[in-house]
This record gives sequence, structure tokens and C-alpha cells, in this order.
Amino acid sequence: MTESNWRRRELAFLIVYAVAFYAFVIRRSLQLSHDYYTKLYGLRPGWIANRLNDASDAQWRNFRGNLQILTVVFGIFTLVANVLRTYCCLRAKGMAYVWLLISLAYLSYLHGACIIFILTIASANFLLVKIFGRTKYFSYLLWTFNLSFLVCNRVYGGYQFSSFGQHWAFLDNFRGTFRWHICFNFVVLRMISYGYDYHWMDQNNRFDQELDTPQKNYSSKQVVWYGFRWILSLFLMELMTHFFYYNAFAISGVWKQLTPMDNFIIGYGVLNFMWLKFFLLWRYFRFWSLISGIEAPENMPRCLNNCYNLETFWKNWHASYNKWLVRYMYIPLGGAQRKLLNVWVVFTFVAIWHDLEWKLLSWAWLTCLFFIPEILVKSAANTFKVQSVFGEFLLRELNAVAGAVTITCLMVANLVGFVIGPSGINWLISGFLRKEGLPTVGGMLISFYIGTKLMFHISDSQQKRLKKSTM
Repeated sequence: MTESNWRRRELAFLIVYAVAFYAFVIRRSLQLSHDYYTKLYGLRPGWIANRLNDASDAQWRNFRGNLQILTVVFGIFTLVANVLRTYCCLRAKGMAYVWLLISLAYLSYLHGACIIFILTIASANFLLVKIFGRTKYFSYLLWTFNLSFLVCNRVYGGYQFSSFGQHWAFLDNFRGTFRWHICFNFVVLRMISYGYDYHWMDQNNRFDQELDTPQKNYSSKQVVWYGFRWILSLFLMELMTHFFYYNAFAISGVWKQLTPMDNFIIGYGVLNFMWLKFFLLWRYFRFWSLISGIEAPENMPRCLNNCYNLETFWKNWHASYNKWLVRYMYIPLGGAQRKLLNVWVVFTFVAIWHDLEWKLLSWAWLTCLFFIPEILVKSAANTFKVQSVFGEFLLRELNAVAGAVTITCLMVANLVGFVIGPSGINWLISGFLRKEGLPTVGGMLISFYIGTKLMFHISDSQQKRLKKSTM
């Protein structure tokens, strides 16, 4: 049998297994949602087939509940900006003033008097950069300043005006409609990046050129198609939250009553729910930026189920954040020369940046722990040269096994970080490593091994199409 025939038959088997796997997961998910819905938190009346809707995730609930008003606001926002750009001939600097004025108005609506805190901290960071930006110890000052406010904002809940004196207490009655310190984490990233770019300005490296024209990579037709695909993805999320109550299982603690197999299904479902949630959130705002002539980075360029190693997964999960971390943390810390040490620093920062919770720190440190063997294996594989067909076959099989182990580790880290917490680690170990749980572990590894090999076939197909297009 030739290699191409073998690959073709292998692909057919992999597809059949994948269809059977997802059929089982969907059927069992429907059954679990039906059997336990009375014990789950966060379910609300839905609009599809008289089903309840899983609205237990606060982030998704707030976005979905305010989608209409967000669309109206962004529609007006974009219309005004594009009209000013077209008819007033405003270029980058002129549009910057437009964005500033509109943003200040919107921030005032969202955060009320708390905009004072935002502007004060941002102004202090600006002064720190201007005064110390060219000094030798600037990096230490910048990180100390921003990390201090990142932590204090959370610890003190965005601060009370009354804590600065009773004559300011009346401002606590005008705190707006949304907690400012939750969104401020993104401002911290911008303040750090501004500081580093200013610090590096004289070196003429890592410094981006300013673009003075709207994006031209997307035509109007492509932007419309982008928006239509987003609507289809939103409908997919509606189907998921109406028929599969994954997140409600996670926050209700019902997972403690389930078998290891059911916990695997819930954990896998939560991971897919999170991916689709962030996919929709980020692409919604990117769609409006494209209409405004700004091409923001694509945050979810690859599907969650098409990643078989940790490095690829994190490069494609919140990809713009990954690029920020590489530029402003990983490279300044020494880059690949200190990779084993740097991942601990980077992921600890990522956990603190998200929130001050032990379960997030546990998630970060477990991820780092699982990164170590992957880094060592990749380093060893780069020195190993395949010189025979059997060698290629063996290397492919070993990579598939490594992919299965990596995906399992990724699921364990996310179960600890977003479902069971650090207190559930002992339960997780005892549940899956006892006699009743071992078949589930074996089934997981086999399924992820087959899934990894299917990803190999997808990657091979993409590379063949790329070669044909370049010929």
C-alpha cells in the first residue's frame, strides 16, 4: 500500500471517529442538561423551542443583554467619525481628536465621576514616562507604578471618593453604570506599552511606523461578509446556551455529583463555550473597527479544536494580548534564551491581570508546569533529523501522542482555573485515577490522539494548497 493510500484511509477513519465522538458528546450533553437543569444557577427563559437559556456567565450575559444598545451606539459613533473623516478631510492626528472627544463622552456615561480616577492615573503615568522615560531604571519604575495600581484598583474596589475626604463623598452617588476598575486593566496595558515605546524611541527598534490612512486590506464586500459570519456564529452560541448548560454546571457545583466521563464532557464544553464567547466579543468590536477604517489584530485566528500544543494554543487565544506579552514582557525578560523562566513570569502576570484569585494563579502555574516538558521535547526534536520514511512515521506518531497529552493537560489547567478551583485538585486526581475514572482517562487520550492526527491532515492540506497557490 502506497503512503498516499494509507493517508487517505487513515483520514477516513479519523473523520468517522470524530463524527462518532461529537455525536456522543452532544447526546450526553443534552441528557445532562435535561436531567440537572433544576439544580443549575443562571438559567433564564429562552426564545428557542421553549428552552431555558444559560445566562450564568456574567460577561456574556452583559454583552448579550446590551447588544442592541451597543449596536446603536457604535453605529452612531462610526457614522459621525466617517463623516468627519470624509467631509472635513481629517487625517490621523485630526481623527485622534475626534476619537478622544467621543471616547471621553462615552466614558463619562459608563463611569460617571469615576472618570476622574481614570484620567488621574493615566496622567500620572504620562508624567512618569516623560520625566523618567530615558533613564536606566525606567522599566522598574514603569512596572512598579502600573502593577501597584492594577492590584490596588482590585483590592479597594475602584476606591470611594469619601475616603479622600467627606467633601468628595457626594461623587460616590455618580459612579456611572459600569465599574471602571474592571475595564482599567486594558488601560494598564496601554500605559505600559506607551512607556516602553517612548523608552525605545531613540533606539529605532521595536517601534511601529504610524499609519496615516484607513485600512485597505478589507474591501467593503469582505467587511459585510465578516459581519454576516459573525451573525451566524452568534446563532451558534444561542443554540449552545439553549441546549447545553455547560457554564451553569461549572458555577453551580453540580460537577461534584457527576461521573469522571460527564466531568470530561462538561470541562470540554466549558472550554468551547469560552472560546466561542471571546470569539464573538472580539470579532464584534473588530467588525466596527474595520468599518471605521482601522484593522485591529484578529484575536481568535484559529479554532480551539485545531490546536495540539500549548504554544500554538496561546498564540491563537487572545492573539493580540499574546503579541503584547511577547513584545513588552517576554523579549525584555530575555526571550527564548530564558524561556523556561520567562513563562512563569508571563503567566503569573496574566493571572493577576485578569483578577486576584487563587484559582487563576493555580491555572497559570499549572499551565507553566505543563509547558516545561513541551519546551524540552521541542528543543530535543529540533536537533533530531529524520532520514527515513519509518523515521517520519515514528516522529509523526510521537507528535500525536504528545499532542494528546498536551490537550489533556490544557483541559486540566482550565478545569482548575475556571470550574473546580484549586480546592478541587485532590478531587480531580482521586476521581480520574481511581478504577472508575481510568477508562475515561484512556478514552480522553485516545480521542485527543486521533484529534491531533486529524489536525495533522488539516495542516498538510493547507500546506499543499499554499504550495499550489505560490507556483
